[in-house]
Amino acid sequence: MTLHPRLIFRWIAFLLAAGYCIRTLIFGGWDDLGGPFRFLTVWALFFSFFCFSRMMAIEEGRSDKRWDGFVAMTAVINTMVVILYWRLYFADPASVTRDGELAGWHLELYYHLVGPAVQVIDAIFVHKSFRRLLPAIAWLFGVIAAFLALAELVWQPLNSAPAGTVTSGLPYPFLNNLEFADRAVFYASNFVSALVILLIYAGIAWAVRRRFPAPVTP
Repeated sequence: MTLHPRLIFRWIAFLLAAGYCIRTLIFGGWDDLGGPFRFLTVWALFFSFFCFSRMMAIEEGRSDKRWDGFVAMTAVINTMVVILYWRLYFADPASVTRDGELAGWHLELYYHLVGPAVQVIDAIFVHKSFRRLLPAIAWLFGVIAAFLALAELVWQPLNSAPAGTVTSGLPYPFLNNLEFADRAVFYASNFVSALVILLIYAGIAWAVRRRFPAPVTP
């Protein structure tokens, strides 16, 4: 039996995401309220795992639901994780890590580079998503709004660490050094950046579909 390269790719993507999800649940750290789910990186990881599980269902003929909006949102969130994490880390390592030190190399490589890259490749070149932008925008707005609501209304008042010069409990140390108005500007600017990335990916995906008009179902 010969396995199709697409099926091999998706099995690898699925198993990697599943393995890192399990590791996060066991070793992610639950000392503070919200545990590892206080970090957008972990949201992106679990979204990717769900997407890969749905892609496997399509490959195996168990489902024909494409989840285009959710897949597109996940690709954008993963991209935002990469951009934000490394931009902030190289500016000031302590702004996104408690001790200014990176975690294990395989964790950083997967969470903040390989995992997001695999998700984006699947969304654009394999699944060929970004066909319906309104559902993607709705998912994007809903996810970001939910994350920020939890950060500001739950984790910030109920967690004492990390602590900054202004407040404490927000998941990323640098946020605790900003007044709410400054945080709001930061949140809004990054949401706009996410929309720009969505449009860029939609343009690339359109070009890919035009150049390689392969069937969208097995």
